Amino acid sequence: MKKITIILSALLLSSLLLSFYWFNKSEKMPQKAAISIPELLERPEALGSVDEQDFIRKRYFEIKNEIEVRPENQQAYIDLAQLYMFEARITGEHGHYYPAALAVIEKVAQQPKDSDMAFQAKATQASVYLSLHQFRDALTTASEAQKINPHNAGIYGALVDAYVELGEYEKAVNMADTMVAIRPDLRSYSRISYLREIHGEVAGAIEAMNFAVSAALPGTEEAAWCQLILGRLYAKYDQPEMAEKTFKRILTERPNYPFALAELGKLAAERNEFSLAENYFKLACEIIPEVGFYEEMALLYQKAGKEEEVKALTKEILLMLADDEAHGHSMTLEYARIYRDLIKDYDKALFYAKKAHNERPVNIDVNQTLASIYIASQQPENAKIHLALASRTSAKYPELVQLTEQVK
Repeated sequence: MKKITIILSALLLSSLLLSFYWFNKSEKMPQKAAISIPELLERPEALGSVDEQDFIRKRYFEIKNEIEVRPENQQAYIDLAQLYMFEARITGEHGHYYPAALAVIEKVAQQPKDSDMAFQAKATQASVYLSLHQFRDALTTASEAQKINPHNAGIYGALVDAYVELGEYEKAVNMADTMVAIRPDLRSYSRISYLREIHGEVAGAIEAMNFAVSAALPGTEEAAWCQLILGRLYAKYDQPEMAEKTFKRILTERPNYPFALAELGKLAAERNEFSLAENYFKLACEIIPEVGFYEEMALLYQKAGKEEEVKALTKEILLMLADDEAHGHSMTLEYARIYRDLIKDYDKALFYAKKAHNERPVNIDVNQTLASIYIASQQPENAKIHLALASRTSAKYPELVQLTEQVK
């Protein structure tokens, strides 16, 4: 018995000594640094189906767990950044998700383990820069990605977008031709559509956008977006009935899609149906904090002579723009339009429009905006300079045509 006790005591002492050894060793061993992973925000219930929301939530926690367990898995960081980008589009929470995507993808971009990781990191960064209106950075990064993998259709889409925003339309057309040759899908068709519109081919633009719609899976966010762009084309070029039909079809496939609600509000406003328009805009604003919805509602109140409501909304819009800017979003053109349309401060509008012009001197939208401000401030000769730049592709934008008529 005594022998057994001695043996047990020895075993216990050994166990204690072993525990002490491992405890001290673990104290000295390098610990993995805690990884900060930006949170997934709760969506409003109206945004997307329950199944979609559950899938996104489940996918987020799968990726998060993978990063925490295997922080060397670079694909997980890329997947997380792309999930953040998707949620930014859905929820309008740009101030949270775009910086989150950039922070996560930087962990791969700093030291990619192979050329595929380098390509994916740069392609994702380019997409974020486009969303933040940092178009020169987007072009640089997308060009670097294209050199790594010149056979990926998606990167040519980013190059198309960057060249369009910078006003280099011939280069955009070349990139779109390459993109559609590699993969003719909704992404390439949609880019062909707006390039055709830029060059005054309205019927061709509508045709290409219909191809994009046909290529999309009904009910998905990308299908809704394609139909939205198609509906906007109909609305812009005097087919309001087709536009309304298209926007309502979106809502049957993806209920409460806020952009479709806002477009129905704009159509109602044009028909002077103020109560209906206001209801649509309020519904859209309740679902996501999209500054464009607030702007449209302010314009509606302005049209109805509700000056106090205009002032209150304008103050809110300026706060939203400032918040976007604080999170890296370039909003110069948006500021110019707010000061032009809602505040009627043409000096301030010109200040911001010139800033946008310094960033993108040959972009059509920028020059059209500058021309409109010069016309509003009784400077037609200056307006003509910018209208010439805005008209060089033979675009038939109704506002551009109207402005040109005003200075003849």
